[in-house]
Amino acid sequence: MTADLFEPDPALAGGTRRLGAQALLLHGFALPWVDALWPALQVVIAQAPPRQLLTPGGQRMSAALSNCGAFGWVSDRRGYRYSAQDPDSGRPWPALPVSFLALARAAAAEAGFGGFVPDACVVNRYAVGARMGLHQDRDERDLSQPIVSVSLGLPAVFLWGGARRTDRAERMPLRHGDVLVWGGVDRLRFHGVAPVRTAVHALTGAVRFNLTFRRAG
Repeated sequence: MTADLFEPDPALAGGTRRLGAQALLLHGFALPWVDALWPALQVVIAQAPPRQLLTPGGQRMSAALSNCGAFGWVSDRRGYRYSAQDPDSGRPWPALPVSFLALARAAAAEAGFGGFVPDACVVNRYAVGARMGLHQDRDERDLSQPIVSVSLGLPAVFLWGGARRTDRAERMPLRHGDVLVWGGVDRLRFHGVAPVRTAVHALTGAVRFNLTFRRAG
């Protein structure tokens, strides 16, 4: 597949799609920030390289993960939790880049969540074939705060489920620059990512990055 297939669809760029009462897909919203996001992301992953974490059950996660901000999400046999330190280095996570914070706040406000100030950004790196099973983001202290999720690089199929894991999940394509925001009554929806298909993106190569902003502390 060629890189031009993964440029944003002009018919969708700048458009929105409502996924629930308090969930919105903002097509191409992150594109004006990409020139600042990409070099900032390189600094983050150089300081805290993405790694495949273990689940509490001992399974290796498919996507590789890193963090930036005051808190980082981690997983091992002791469970899922947030930590102020990178367990691999023992040092604080890299600071949240200014461009990351600006995008997260702007996208949250666009979706009706004004005043959102994230203190954690989970960086997921999806190689071809990597996936994320249906799950809820519920390790944060204040579940009144939204989730802001930014897609960069290869396209993916996002799985948007319901309040129960057994609810049927809608499959929706995400392209480079798309931003998902959900909170309020939709905050604990199950969601995931189908296996990333083989392709090459002009910016990221054979990789998809997902930046997920949360208020963890």
